[in-house]
Amino acid sequence: MSRTLIITNDFPPRAGGIESFVHELALRRPEGSVVVYCSSPAAADRAGDPHFDVRQPFPIVRDGAGVLLPTPRVAERARVIAGLEGCDSVLYGAAAPLGLLAPALRSVARRQVAITHGHETGWTVVPGAGAALRGIGSSVDTVTYLGEYTRRRLARSLSPAATARMRRLAPGVDTGRFRPGAGGEAVRARLGLGGRPVVVCVSRMVPRKGQDTLIRAWPRVLKDVPDAALLLVGDGPYASRLRSAAEGVESVYFTGPVRAEELPAHYDAGDVFAMPCRTRRGGLDVEGLGMVYLEASATGLPVVAGASGGAPDAVLEGETGHVVDGSLPGPTARALIRLLKDPDRAALMGARGREWVGREWTWDRTLDRLESLLSDS
Repeated sequence: MSRTLIITNDFPPRAGGIESFVHELALRRPEGSVVVYCSSPAAADRAGDPHFDVRQPFPIVRDGAGVLLPTPRVAERARVIAGLEGCDSVLYGAAAPLGLLAPALRSVARRQVAITHGHETGWTVVPGAGAALRGIGSSVDTVTYLGEYTRRRLARSLSPAATARMRRLAPGVDTGRFRPGAGGEAVRARLGLGGRPVVVCVSRMVPRKGQDTLIRAWPRVLKDVPDAALLLVGDGPYASRLRSAAEGVESVYFTGPVRAEELPAHYDAGDVFAMPCRTRRGGLDVEGLGMVYLEASATGLPVVAGASGGAPDAVLEGETGHVVDGSLPGPTARALIRLLKDPDRAALMGARGREWVGREWTWDRTLDRLESLLSDS
């Protein structure tokens, strides 16, 4: 059987969107076809799930370093692992910077595929980093992209030949997990939300995601929908500042960190999903796609997304939700008020979103594309 060596810094038990994507790809590949070579998790991540590695249905080789870099040592260890495990293809969990290992691994890898997630678009505006991206694109067989935004941005740095070899590879959504009726009533009951209209945001708490914009918009929403509640799900380095910003603002609820298996129920607790993300730092901090919008759509919710990077690729404007300027509270407030005051229209948009995700954003489509890239078929 052909086997693939996945080389990555982004892997559980560390939490995050990239980590989940790479883990799902590994889990969903045929049994016996994957080996993972990755960095060691931080102590806090390891303590949260100390037996993660042994529970996986594939071998995991942890490097002693907390971050894998494209050094001769890492390249040599990857060659040894590929030889011992019979791997003939390599999948880089994030193109930059580990895709720079590609020339050193060409002798053991029939195919090499580098996945991008959105943050690599920032490399296109950093002096010197664009040249590194160009080298990665020229060394691997394929650089993947999430959507049209990331394809256009990455193409600025890639050669014409590498651009022509680019292929789309985005995460899928498990519509069996993310669905209407996934446990939202229990979440509402636990938080005392009852039958109130609820706007939910599920996301890591960092400035780009726009939870602060939601908090600033919320008093305006309450003027038109006085019984509405804002439910902020997740944790992160910006959490304490968000809690401070919400002091004195009515009807804002924080859940703190939520385990992955409980996320579908928290989406299902909402009537509208909103994450008004915005681009920061001159384009260095940008949303690559925003799987949360698709998970919310699968749960039957209309979505309000910020116009950052590839986030609009996850929304059919006017059909599954709305895209707004996430840097300002006014557009966000107006979009939320329209949806909350017209629940029939909101429900139609949610149903359209679930149908769209079930047709276009399945894991089966993602895995078929990956198999084609790894096999060159």
